[in-house]
Amino acid sequence: MTDISRRGAIALGGLSVAGLIVAAPERVAGQVRATPRQLTGEVLRQPRVLASRGGRLRVELVAAPRGPRAGHATGKLGFNGTSPGPTLRMRPGDELALHLTNHLDQPTNLHTHGLRVSPQHNSDNPFVQVDPGTSFDYLIRLAPDHPTGTFWYHPHHHGTVADQVFGGLFGALLVEPRSGHGPDLATAEDRVLVVSDITLDAHGRVARAGGMDKMMGRQGELVLVNGAHRPTIPAAPGAPQRWRIINACASRVLALRLQGHELGQIAADGTFLPAPAIKDRVVLAPGNRADVIIRPTKAGYYDLTAEPFQDLVDTALSLGEPVNMVTLATMAVAGPPATAPRLPLTLPAEPPSTAPATVRRQITIQMGMGGMGGGGMGHGMARGHGGDDDMAFTINGRSFDPARDDETVTFGTVEEWTVINDSPLPHPFHLHTWPFTVLANSDLTPPSGVAQDVVLIPAHGWVTLKIPFTTHSGRSVFHCHTLDHGDGGMMATVNVRR
Repeated sequence: MTDISRRGAIALGGLSVAGLIVAAPERVAGQVRATPRQLTGEVLRQPRVLASRGGRLRVELVAAPRGPRAGHATGKLGFNGTSPGPTLRMRPGDELALHLTNHLDQPTNLHTHGLRVSPQHNSDNPFVQVDPGTSFDYLIRLAPDHPTGTFWYHPHHHGTVADQVFGGLFGALLVEPRSGHGPDLATAEDRVLVVSDITLDAHGRVARAGGMDKMMGRQGELVLVNGAHRPTIPAAPGAPQRWRIINACASRVLALRLQGHELGQIAADGTFLPAPAIKDRVVLAPGNRADVIIRPTKAGYYDLTAEPFQDLVDTALSLGEPVNMVTLATMAVAGPPATAPRLPLTLPAEPPSTAPATVRRQITIQMGMGGMGGGGMGHGMARGHGGDDDMAFTINGRSFDPARDDETVTFGTVEEWTVINDSPLPHPFHLHTWPFTVLANSDLTPPSGVAQDVVLIPAHGWVTLKIPFTTHSGRSVFHCHTLDHGDGGMMATVNVRR
């Protein structure tokens, strides 16, 4: 959507608004010319940073409803009273000692999305359940050679994930290089941009998702960056910025463009690319991250937008759903021009595994009504939401059962998985703990060539992945990161045994 709905405007009535006069671009005969413009979005704020010291990061996180703001009971959720929650900064070899307290009215837990850490015991264990009014102590250790990059955290208790993430429970998690070990990016700013969406009713409460929302994957009426609607990002001509963009939306695919600028992508899903990739558009499925270098040009304002993702447009239109471009933020460039430094020619990319795959598997994602497409109404279907109980979300014909081992893998092996999407919607496939390299896909999109943890599988399409199960043993999950689909049963277990 391009404008705030009436009920969204009512709910956001208490948000601070900072008027800012900048030079705004006006298109004349293909040129962009600066003219005065009044911006109404608040200046982009960075979440509070909690950084490790002496190899350890101690964190107290409280998941709870957020209090009233400026007379409006928002009904949103947050960690430590904010959404996003605090940004956690660590270094390779550090450990995260995190005390999670649940002040929600439903169970929760925590997933450190993208970290290559143990899935067992009190580490990144998706089977942990933290009941209302209780707490849990996590201890998550990074290996000394853990890649540096952009990751994030969010709840992962099956059946409540979509509601809790959509409500505002998420935050950035950055693994920083030790001094002298990272590339010289010569950037003036290093910004976190956590993109989320939400729908609020006339009373400022989070709107409940209906059956159609859950089938298509809910997309909020309000799209926010660091919790703000259309914030302004200050910049100076010729002063490059690093934007760490995290798609924390429950279902929305972000096809990102920055007006008048190219995006110099340097990393995907927390992994450096071999060299900067200069793009007009960067596509992020839910859960994906992209680090991009922005090289501001002349004074003016330039909108960061998410255009409709074409693979979803036809399905949405056939169901009568609106499809609109969304403005996420505005980069306000002001000041005297300067010459921007060059991007580095190479980056410290992690070389892909050269070991041959010894096992090949086929994984099929399905959705349908009742038993259609092999999907049944087994354990793990979303219950108690009214009207959705006939929709089946399955992997290999079965809905999620946390007590069942769906795939058993021998530790130390390399496998090749072909994941088939036997449904009319694209699905973002996410594997915990063990990153994969995309070898091929049905839509012929060139693979990044580096390890990632979310890949968007085209409707009625497929991807082939190479997965080294060589870092950790233990039991975890893979699932659709359209979170309503995962909650509805489109998730399975993998047990890596020594």
